[in-house]
Amino acid sequence: MRPMYQRLNLFIDGRDAYTFVPIEPLGAQSLTVHRATGDIVLSPPNKAFPSGSTRYEKTIYGILGMISLALSEYIIILTGREHRARLMGHDIYRAAEFDILPLNPNISVQYPPHPVEGHLLALVRSHLSSGHFLFSYTFDLSRRLQAQWNEMEEDARRPLWARADDRFFWNKFLQSRLMNTEIAQELSSYILPIIYGTFDLRTVYIHGHKLQLCLISRRSRYRAGTRYFRRGIDREGHVANFNETEQILLVEEQAAGHISNTENFTHKLSFVQTRGSVPVYWAEINTLRYKPDLQIMDLHDTVDALQLHLQEQVSLYGEQCLINLVNQKGHEQPVKEAYERAVTQVELPDVKYQYFDFHNECKYMRWDRINILIEKVGEDLLKLGYFHLDLSQAEPMKSQKGVVRTNCMDNLDRTNVVQAALAKWTLNLQLKDLGILTEGEELDDFQALTRDFREMWADHADLISKAYAGSGALKTDFTRTNKRTKVGALEDGYKSAMRYIRNNYFDGARQDGFDLVTGAWTPRKNPITAVSLLADSRPLTIRSAPYIASFSLFMICAGLTLPRTSGKSILALLRLRSNNTLQTIPSFTILCSGS
Repeated sequence: MRPMYQRLNLFIDGRDAYTFVPIEPLGAQSLTVHRATGDIVLSPPNKAFPSGSTRYEKTIYGILGMISLALSEYIIILTGREHRARLMGHDIYRAAEFDILPLNPNISVQYPPHPVEGHLLALVRSHLSSGHFLFSYTFDLSRRLQAQWNEMEEDARRPLWARADDRFFWNKFLQSRLMNTEIAQELSSYILPIIYGTFDLRTVYIHGHKLQLCLISRRSRYRAGTRYFRRGIDREGHVANFNETEQILLVEEQAAGHISNTENFTHKLSFVQTRGSVPVYWAEINTLRYKPDLQIMDLHDTVDALQLHLQEQVSLYGEQCLINLVNQKGHEQPVKEAYERAVTQVELPDVKYQYFDFHNECKYMRWDRINILIEKVGEDLLKLGYFHLDLSQAEPMKSQKGVVRTNCMDNLDRTNVVQAALAKWTLNLQLKDLGILTEGEELDDFQALTRDFREMWADHADLISKAYAGSGALKTDFTRTNKRTKVGALEDGYKSAMRYIRNNYFDGARQDGFDLVTGAWTPRKNPITAVSLLADSRPLTIRSAPYIASFSLFMICAGLTLPRTSGKSILALLRLRSNNTLQTIPSFTILCSGS
């Protein structure tokens, strides 16, 4: 396998070419992209670049790919990275800063010559800056540990991009220009795969054992998008907001009573869960009301689409335990009924459906009643198991035979609480199976580990929620503290208001960014034919609503915060007016004075 180049210098040969030169190792083959033709070529080792070239001011940490817009093709490069942690000897980074380079020498990224091109560039920039992208030069972040173990022999012959899980290879569309060339294998050191997800890692010590707890989520690039623009399933069996979440536990053997800075993990354990939109045809249409209009499409191929989805899940993960948390009354009831109608018609022996009325069971802040659900699926959790690799053994000690797939309406807040509860139950089981927790001990007996676990899952919930709904997750006070509080309820009210504003007024552009970067939509080459992108055909009352709401909020804040004028001042102003000294008193002054 060719190693990835981790740092590059960029040289710009006037209007002719971009040349990427690896900083390490010295003398490696450089990559040249010709601006006039878009041709991609590898130069011979140690080849000198043109003397007239100018060096780009920033170090390049990777090439994310190329995208074609209305007037030009562009190269997206990574110019900033944030080191998150070191997992099993591999450095994990978050992509932090990006630059966009035009191939057309007559195009300026800062000052595009046409408003359509400027709009498209803004969509790309917004998507890159608002997303949470993760990568490693030496480790495949897109696949769970068990999948990597199963394909270990094949991986030894494949480059990093060829190993990546197709669902979670977020920039696969951007990298297609490099991957589809005849020299793709030779270009492997330049093709950097990234995932859209979350990553956290904490280290704790229990009874002399060094433990690392890691949490990774991976968002599918299929049917990707925002809350009200992507719901349900498509004809290929892909569902909206599909995320795979893996909790990894690394354990060292007994330490000799001291804290170790070295990594010598002899046990590697993995527990995987999934979440995804209710897998039927349904949608919610924005109408500026808090609850949008719900539409259930009972199409003839609903069951076929659900069958495709579940067959894929079974082939990838094994048995499926479907947990549905959608309300059985009110606004959500039609979604629950449509799901149950479809799932009863699917004939798959490895699929089990379990309903849990979350809001009814846990009302009045009785969130401890989630244990009722855990009792219902306890046997399934034991049967599905988890992956356990003991490095002293030639084969894994255990394999995970299936996953729990959880959903609510948005697959965010209720789903987060349930997944965290299932992960905690499994972590407790793993520590007991390893003999680290003795008889009578529980996870909650160890404050540092419990705190880290809760913080990781709460942060994980917030990031997934921001990606889909535009705000942090609700109910995270329970995840962080194991208690539902009134302060948490107030915070949820604020987050709900932010979701309403963003989902109704800003998610259209966000959805366009998702579609553009993932290749779900490609712009036409002639910008004149794409002017409709800049036009807003909605009624004036809808378009003006954000401005009216903003002005009203400003006036309310002004009335609450500006100093009040005394009654004497008002009388003085009126007296001045009667004497024709002051001809005009602004109406807003009188309003504020009398408030």
